[in-house]
Amino acid sequence: MDSQGQTTSLQRLQNVEKRIVKVLELAGGVMDELASPVGPRKDLVQNHCLEFMQLIKDIQVTLRDEIKSACEYRPFEKCDYGPRIANEIGFKKVEYVMSQLEAMKQTINEYNAAA
Repeated sequence: MDSQGQTTSLQRLQNVEKRIVKVLELAGGVMDELASPVGPRKDLVQNHCLEFMQLIKDIQVTLRDEIKSACEYRPFEKCDYGPRIANEIGFKKVEYVMSQLEAMKQTINEYNAAA
């Protein structure tokens, strides 16, 4: 991924961080309102809860997209499974070819010995 893509990804994650802070502020505001000695203002609590739920949804969508993007575009740095398996398959193929060549050599030797 190019540096522009990384910057954009970092910016999106920073925006998620800001949304998380806002979510915590909203939750604190609702708690303050619920603890109010005169009782909670229903409209304020309702608005805070609606905004809270929307921010949670936005955070989930953004994080899901970022995780998916990271998995699609950046292979695991220390994962050698693919190259290791390809190497093992190549090794088995070479072993097989060598066994076939050995069998051919033995057949030629037996033919020459019989002639």
